[in-house]
Amino acid sequence: MSISDASSEIPCVGAVIFDDAGKLLLIKRGQEPALGRWSVPGGRVEPGESHEVAVIREVLEETGLEMTVIREIGTVRRAAPGGGTYVIRDFLGELVEAKAPVGGDDAADARFFTLEQLSELDTSDGLLEALVDWGLLPPLNSGT
Repeated sequence: MSISDASSEIPCVGAVIFDDAGKLLLIKRGQEPALGRWSVPGGRVEPGESHEVAVIREVLEETGLEMTVIREIGTVRRAAPGGGTYVIRDFLGELVEAKAPVGGDDAADARFFTLEQLSELDTSDGLLEALVDWGLLPPLNSGT
């Protein structure tokens, strides 16, 4: 199957959320793909679920935080373990209430990070580049 084969596409969502201090919310992946790496909260869209409902649910499950969707910001495609392609629609979100995140569901940890800290983290492939391309982060200096 080619990466463009629609039958092998797995609909997913991701949430890009900044706190009032401009720190980015990330979760440490507790499962594959990207086990042990930092990424935005998100996951698969369940049957019959809208992308907006899915991203709100995933953020709550993985961080304990409630969010509202501001707008869709972009889509990335990633190879899924075992075949297929994750088609991840990312949304800019806003917290309903400012509080500390707690890793849950398949997230081993959840925290807010400053721009300076982001370049030091082991993040999922293409995450920071996508956020820079979408104008959500300034260009980051990375040692990798």
